[in-house]
Amino acid sequence: MKILLPLLLAGAMFAAPASAQRMAAKKTAAASTTAANAVYKLDPQLSTLGWVGKKVTGQHNGTVQFKEGEMLVKGNQVAGGTFVVDMTTIKDEDIADAGGNAKLVGHLKSDDFFSVQKNPTATFKITSLTPLKEADAGDNNMTVTGDLTIKGITNSISFPAKVGVKNGLAAASGTATIDRTKYDIKFRSQSFFENLGDKVIDNDFTMSFNVIAKQKAVAQQ
Repeated sequence: MKILLPLLLAGAMFAAPASAQRMAAKKTAAASTTAANAVYKLDPQLSTLGWVGKKVTGQHNGTVQFKEGEMLVKGNQVAGGTFVVDMTTIKDEDIADAGGNAKLVGHLKSDDFFSVQKNPTATFKITSLTPLKEADAGDNNMTVTGDLTIKGITNSISFPAKVGVKNGLAAASGTATIDRTKYDIKFRSQSFFENLGDKVIDNDFTMSFNVIAKQKAVAQQ
């Protein structure tokens, strides 16, 4: 026992610093990770989302508002993001007559189109960003791919965008083309109905976005 006790004490003395070193290493690694991965919170007041839908006899355009969202930033590059759109805020901007405007907006919110009462939000989650080769300054520099959910139906879409991070802000802007029929929006689609004549509505509509997000928190990984 006289020999064993000093040995145990010596072992404890050497083990303590090693344990402390491991804890310090873990803290350093965690600090490095959190410093590299930051969450930027979307600013709905600064961000915009516009839509255009075309038909044989013309087109309509308007806006819809973001509800919330965030962009994941690694270093000085956007690495991901999730955005929620408030479908109850759909507006038309091209019909001046109040009655006609309200009629169109009501129709867009109905089950013929976006079923807003049943599905008040739509979401987009970035799954990958691929740099565009030889992109000029100020032009689209990324191909954004992500999962778009409308009416509870999710499909992957891709589109070019200008994406960047500067001075505590993350930004993305561009235009996405969406096939509405993939989200069970078939009203007056020539792909599903015959003899529509000049009442045909294009399957594709576009969403033009300008997203601004501010650094808010740190993402743990």
